[in-house]
Amino acid sequence: MTKNKSTSGFQLSSLSLDRLRNVHPDLQKVVKRAITLTEVDFRVQEGLRTRKRQSELVAAGASKTMNSRHITGHAVDLVALVKGKVRWDWPLYYKIADAMKQAAKEVKVPLEWGGDWRTFKDGPHFQLPHKNYPAN
Repeated sequence: MTKNKSTSGFQLSSLSLDRLRNVHPDLQKVVKRAITLTEVDFRVQEGLRTRKRQSELVAAGASKTMNSRHITGHAVDLVALVKGKVRWDWPLYYKIADAMKQAAKEVKVPLEWGGDWRTFKDGPHFQLPHKNYPAN
């Protein structure tokens, strides 16, 4: 059965919309379109981060850099939801990435996915490229 790619039936929660609030408007457009395309429901786990929060994530091994795109509002972490529960199964993140990449293409916004990185693969992470969106 082929799923209609334009209406997933999912929508962003008020929590996700709040977490998107200080993220770059182009990345917001991509996330808002992707939720309508995805086969897997998702939530915005983190958008804009403070340097203190980033430092905590580096100390915990959850991030490798203090030069994160989250600090400038150029990145989001999306978590897969299955029956309302967060899941970390990699196949779910490939499906979210497919929706995000399709959405980015449709709204003409370049996008990078942490799951495509060669080292420290980061399935939940999506960011606007440095070359197109230099940090201020």
